[in-house]
Amino acid sequence: MAINPIRTALVSFGISSRTFHAPFLTTLPEYQLIRVVERKTRDSEAKYPQVKVVSQFEALLNDAKVELVIITSPNETHFPYAKAALEAGKHVVVEKPFTNTAAEAKELVELSARSGKVLSVYHNRRYVADFRTMKEILEKKLLGDLHEFVSHYDRYRPDPRTIGVWREKAVPGSGVFYDLGSHLIDQSLVLFGHPKNINADLRKQKPYSQVDDYFAVDLDYGFLKVTLHSGMLIREMGPRYMMHGTIGSFIKNGEDLQEERLKAGELPVGEQWGHEPEEQYGLIHTVIDGELVRRKYPSLRGDFGDYYRNLYKSIREGAPVSESAAQAHNVIRIIELAFESSEKKQSIPVTGLL
Repeated sequence: MAINPIRTALVSFGISSRTFHAPFLTTLPEYQLIRVVERKTRDSEAKYPQVKVVSQFEALLNDAKVELVIITSPNETHFPYAKAALEAGKHVVVEKPFTNTAAEAKELVELSARSGKVLSVYHNRRYVADFRTMKEILEKKLLGDLHEFVSHYDRYRPDPRTIGVWREKAVPGSGVFYDLGSHLIDQSLVLFGHPKNINADLRKQKPYSQVDDYFAVDLDYGFLKVTLHSGMLIREMGPRYMMHGTIGSFIKNGEDLQEERLKAGELPVGEQWGHEPEEQYGLIHTVIDGELVRRKYPSLRGDFGDYYRNLYKSIREGAPVSESAAQAHNVIRIIELAFESSEKKQSIPVTGLL
């Protein structure tokens, strides 16, 4: 089947657009990047000559050439921009976090259904080597019945941000839990479904912090306990992931290399893109075919581009949306429940998921 490129617009040209979106929109034949919203600069136009810069988001709404709008502007704009774009008959991708409230997310879910337009959230952490590898291990039941899953997204960042400072201001949708917690929650929901209860500890650890910069969240699935953790004062990193089952364990260190390579200006092309070096493989210690093994488990290839390949199939061929608005709603609802649990200092039931 011949490829019919989707004519696409980016809303803002900050770190997210430059790193995670534009490199794929300009190398995948399924897309044609034609518009970028930049209020004060024309950086995208200089880098991508086919792009026309517009200074206002509203200019995209009446532009018949634009089929898909990708919203990477600050969190407070996600809901109003997504709503306006859907109402204007555009397909929409929203950077995480999807919205600031579950009520906003639900409204967008319903609007997307009425409009018949695709609405998706950019949960690219489904397309990293470690997540794909863990999913395979779980599907093959190599650890038996899982009873503990621990996920860390730690960093050492003691000083205030100099770029993207809005993420640390006391405004709706800011803080590390909305930022990084969205990824970890989404991964857990994909792997394990809906939890029964949640117990959260959200804190401000740095003396200047206006919003949460630490979280430890337990999701109760009955036999399985999931722990999600992030701290900004972790100088020496421990395991990124730990999975423990009734017959074995899997331990994974290190970070998927795609983000680092994209920030360095590498284009996401070629067969070697997304492959991890052997020294970064995780350790599996379990019983396979009756034999006790303790060895490295080869990482599957990661590729953020698969998000956009799947999205193309949804828009052009009517395939189900992989990262759907309903799934995105559930992530935001878990975030709201975590804040409630932390404030009450107690475990609470998980309710209100779609």
